[in-house]
Amino acid sequence: MRLAHVFVEHPILHLDHTFTYTCHDEAIQRGERVQVPFGTTSIIGFVSEVEEVDEQQLQAYPYEVKPITKVIDKAPLINEELFALADWMAATYIAPRISCFQCMLPAKLKPSSTHGTIKMETWVRIKQQPQQQLTKKQQYVYEQLQQVKTMLRSIYYQQFKTCGKKLIEMGIVETYQKEVKAVCENTIPSDEEKKLQPDQQKAMQLLWHSKQLVSLLHGVTGSGKSEVFLQLAKKVLEEKRQVVILVPEISLTPQMVQRVKARFGKAVAIYHSALNAQEKYEQYQLVKEHKVQIVVGTRSAIFMPFDNLGLIILDEEHDTSYKQDATPRYHCRDIALWRAKHHHAKVVLASATPSLESYARAHKGIYQLVELPQRINANFPKITLVEMRKAVGNKESYLLSNTLMDAIYERLQKKEQIILLLNRRGYTPILRCISCGFVQMCPHCEVAMSYHKEEKVLKCHTCGHTMAVPAYCPECGKASWRYLGLGTQKLEEFVQIKFPQARILRMDADTTGKKHAHEDILKAFGEHQADILLGTQMIAKGLDFDNVTLVGIVNGDAMLNRSDYRSGELTYDLLEQASGRSGRGDKAGKVILQVYDTQHYAIQSVLHHDYLMFFKHEMRYRHLAGYPPYRYLVSLVFSHKTKEMVEKDVKAAMQILEKKENGKILGPASLNKLRDEYRMRILLKGKDQALLNHYAWDVYQNHITKKARTRLDIDVSPVVLE
Repeated sequence: MRLAHVFVEHPILHLDHTFTYTCHDEAIQRGERVQVPFGTTSIIGFVSEVEEVDEQQLQAYPYEVKPITKVIDKAPLINEELFALADWMAATYIAPRISCFQCMLPAKLKPSSTHGTIKMETWVRIKQQPQQQLTKKQQYVYEQLQQVKTMLRSIYYQQFKTCGKKLIEMGIVETYQKEVKAVCENTIPSDEEKKLQPDQQKAMQLLWHSKQLVSLLHGVTGSGKSEVFLQLAKKVLEEKRQVVILVPEISLTPQMVQRVKARFGKAVAIYHSALNAQEKYEQYQLVKEHKVQIVVGTRSAIFMPFDNLGLIILDEEHDTSYKQDATPRYHCRDIALWRAKHHHAKVVLASATPSLESYARAHKGIYQLVELPQRINANFPKITLVEMRKAVGNKESYLLSNTLMDAIYERLQKKEQIILLLNRRGYTPILRCISCGFVQMCPHCEVAMSYHKEEKVLKCHTCGHTMAVPAYCPECGKASWRYLGLGTQKLEEFVQIKFPQARILRMDADTTGKKHAHEDILKAFGEHQADILLGTQMIAKGLDFDNVTLVGIVNGDAMLNRSDYRSGELTYDLLEQASGRSGRGDKAGKVILQVYDTQHYAIQSVLHHDYLMFFKHEMRYRHLAGYPPYRYLVSLVFSHKTKEMVEKDVKAAMQILEKKENGKILGPASLNKLRDEYRMRILLKGKDQALLNHYAWDVYQNHITKKARTRLDIDVSPVVLE
């Protein structure tokens, strides 16, 4: 008798152990999905182990061992490397192992009842030789199919019509089902390898010959980091090993894919969240079947089924998008390091603005530090600071200062292109009554609703709730609404009024909702179908357009007002990256930075393109305040519909934590209500990550033992604190 030990599909920590079932299928293997009875329902499970037992051992179980209903897969979906990775992730991020398996696989292969079916196509092939005399036409169809061996039924019918159908009726040709596969485009290389500058050559040699697992490539914007990647990737591919290039956002994927395809002429697997479930599955299979050796994608591409990985590149490694915000809350950089150790591969972390954690490790020699201090064209864009307090005081517009408007006019006259960055979405963030001061809040979250002019509705950017603009103020009954603040729609409208001849493209979360929208907008801008690209932070990094000679940054220091300890770092990253979009070709670039606080060290560091100046200032602040990279953090957030329930469970958690000797406890702090739930957070801080994890486990164990009704979300090393 065979027993299968199975993880069930529910990603809940108190179900994070295997359940045992009998199995009559001799071929069942570890890493396959199965359908199993669970209570009164039938759910999907994931086989962790299969063992042979005799009848006596089976009788020793204290409960009736039920049989598996159905084995779904014919071969394991997860290999031994990914099993070991799931165990490590579960322990490191305090997450159920099934959630780790689920995030590794495309939707169609997930161990989940909602996994969907794999798309099939109908093909035709010859079944047997003709037993009777065929007509001339029938003989011709038979010979054509004999040559190609197999053909899509739709094409077969299109070409051979009734004659083709007759051969199927006669039993000479048969139809069969085949999985839909992604088409491998083996394009001819159109981009020749560029001659490396001395700095690039030196960086290339250091990266290729490095004995360290991780190298940090710190190169200023426009220093030619991508060319170094591509030449490094070429060397790795020549050794018949696989390469994965990770980018933080979907908006950067089209440009990177285009570069890789142009250089290698090989099919490239592309993997990101804008693909539908079938497309993700097809791209995943390309890697599994060794049809491609190079993958470009966002965070989840790190889990592709590589078996001979040689190089992992994390471009814009500082970006917070590399951190997953749902269970398991992994950081892509950690997974990259783990997989690189397993495959003896190289990891290259690349950025013009490295995260403080990465640069500190490079500074200590844990990572190899490789610098590219000069731009390829040797021209840094000239940055002009505009102090908006003075500008507004001089009766200038609070949207665009005269300095920025003059510069836009000048660039339009020269037929050069402009990027305008505003880190805000929506038409105007707030709807306020000027009679009584009432602000329309989301009924489900404690945040103000944003006005979207095109749809004439209010939207909550936190939970997505939408409502019509009320005719009268619910507090005082007057119809005296005023729209306050600034958003991309309003900025677009203002620019169009001031420059009616300008062609404007807007790129933000609202205009990129449709499939391929990122690609289409960037392609149109690259082909100079627009003069101005205006948008949120998605246009701030990685984009490379030679004709852009002006970047205007509106409300540049808005993020400094956030309570998050990383606000200085996030501001510096955004502004430095955005500045780097200007003057990347032969023409001189200019950046106009509109801020209220010109003296803040993050702003001054951007003005002088001085990362080290920023690093020293910020590290001093982090050291004094005891924040990463000097301390580790673990966040515990309790949520429930009733406030009393949250307070009760937080109090129980605090009683456990107060007995712990090492580490510091911050909180509990009340957070904004979200989707009708009250929330409170406890933050653990200390020098020992494993110890903090142990404390969080203790809180969780107590939480489930007492059958607490609040939801507890544990985030190890959170990158953003609200």
